Amino acid sequence: MSAADSPAVARRRVRLAVREAREAAGLTQGQVAEAMEWSLSKVMRIESGEVTVALNDLKALLSYVRVTDPTTVAALLDSARAAKQRKMWWDEPRYREHLTPSLRQLIQYEVEATTIRGFSMTLIPGHLQTTEYATAILEKYSRDLSADDRAVRLETRLRRRDALVRSRNPPRQLALVDESVLHRQVGGPPVLLNQLKDLVRRSKEAATAIRVIPFTFDGPIPLYGSYELLDLDRSGEDSLLYRETHVTDELIEDPGVVGDHRQMFEETWNAALDEAQSADLIAARVEAIQRGPK
Repeated sequence: MSAADSPAVARRRVRLAVREAREAAGLTQGQVAEAMEWSLSKVMRIESGEVTVALNDLKALLSYVRVTDPTTVAALLDSARAAKQRKMWWDEPRYREHLTPSLRQLIQYEVEATTIRGFSMTLIPGHLQTTEYATAILEKYSRDLSADDRAVRLETRLRRRDALVRSRNPPRQLALVDESVLHRQVGGPPVLLNQLKDLVRRSKEAATAIRVIPFTFDGPIPLYGSYELLDLDRSGEDSLLYRETHVTDELIEDPGVVGDHRQMFEETWNAALDEAQSADLIAARVEAIQRGPK
């Protein structure tokens, strides 16, 4: 376990290990509950990650589901301790009040991710947004979000972006956007111009790859809305899906749902303009905006 593990990542590691060991032992949740003299709901909440598990309970549980290797047990106990920590900035009251539980979990998973795939048909993905562009987007939802909500969400978006940029082991970021995003004048021409210039700059970074779905694209149009796919290991087998609209969001772990989104992303990614072509198209839009209307 890394010393930098966030509580959400540590809790996830414990619950997945417990569930996998229980299933490998051929035990049901009901059998575990009966043997441990717990309620069935307690076992279900531990395995779903809704609650943390006390160290003594975890020791007894691991023994029952036949996890006895000392190194493995010690690592899971360390994870259980990390899962109880509440010293992260996103757990401060002002963030808990204005951010959804799914978004606060996402922030923790992002810092542990090896690859982040972002898709959007309507806007620049959050990790690539400039401050002015992000502000303009949030201002459009003043009817649904209070001024405090918008301020905290903007601050959070910028902190998430900076955390990834400054990370010693930054995740690989793949951004897939529709060509219409390059024309949508969020915040007006000056804001869009600066945003596109920043995209050109970001496209040159080794950890970032940007591809554009051109207007000429003739494949299946992705209709999932904006989402992120996060790989939490190098193999890509441990993945999460974060899906959002302007005011609601959800974090999904179901392998089928995650797999469907990954397949659509990969198919569209391979059919889109490659990184060099996309950078040229974005640069051409920058030049067109600078020339002004004909």
